[in-house]
Amino acid sequence: MDLVYWKAVILGIVEGLTEFLPISSTGHLILVGDLLHFNDERGEVFEIVIQFAAILAVCWEYRAKLGTVFGGLLRGDSGAQHFVLNLAIAFMPLALLGLAFGKAIKAHLFAPVPVALAFILGGFVILWAEKRQHTVSIESVDDMRWQDALKMGCAQAFALIPGTSRSGSTIIGGLFFGLSRKAATEFSFFLAIPTLTAATAYEVYKHRALFQAQDSDVFLVGSIASFISAFIAVRGLLRYISNHDFTIFAWYRIAFGLLVLGTAYSGLVNWTTET
Repeated sequence: MDLVYWKAVILGIVEGLTEFLPISSTGHLILVGDLLHFNDERGEVFEIVIQFAAILAVCWEYRAKLGTVFGGLLRGDSGAQHFVLNLAIAFMPLALLGLAFGKAIKAHLFAPVPVALAFILGGFVILWAEKRQHTVSIESVDDMRWQDALKMGCAQAFALIPGTSRSGSTIIGGLFFGLSRKAATEFSFFLAIPTLTAATAYEVYKHRALFQAQDSDVFLVGSIASFISAFIAVRGLLRYISNHDFTIFAWYRIAFGLLVLGTAYSGLVNWTTET
């Protein structure tokens, strides 16, 4: 198998495993893509495709819930309408801020060292969140009010900074806002569907000239790897949080960020310095 297919498999696995864990998929893709020398425009288009495959994994895992919501919308069910409205409200902060500041953020922060710093800072935020006493007032995503959804959306907006983690921002934000671990995690998963779908559609339109038929087999290989690994990660995280907190992810972020900084400043790894 050609080297490019191995790169596709590796990046697909990285995307799938990190998209829904509080450790930043964007940060990992920037770092791994840099190591594999697959961070050019073609690599950016590839990341768009495999991200959508990860979204499909969440849709498959929650197909029963999504089917119930869709059917409820057709019947005019208030519960389904309330759920969709909450997702729409939570989606707006990141969408508006992304349109306003996305180019500036990408120009200055999409590089290994800023990502590593965001990894470390995010790790300490998780440790802080886990040391606080949790007062749970919302046990289920169906119990959320529009105000709770807006707070979650504001938390998600921090994910515009690469290395912060979209899922980490929403899950840890949910803990601060009184959601149970299960509710915060599941709402993060559900919110990923409109957020990442919109981001994928926007990036596909923006980079439409770069899509070429000869790349389709590489994209397919990466997408399959992303779908399978994302499905495993989602199920694994739901099982994990039933008996554990998120401290292990905090220490991973801190250790990984320090490793990147150490290799960058020692010259052991020649990380890309420009974006």
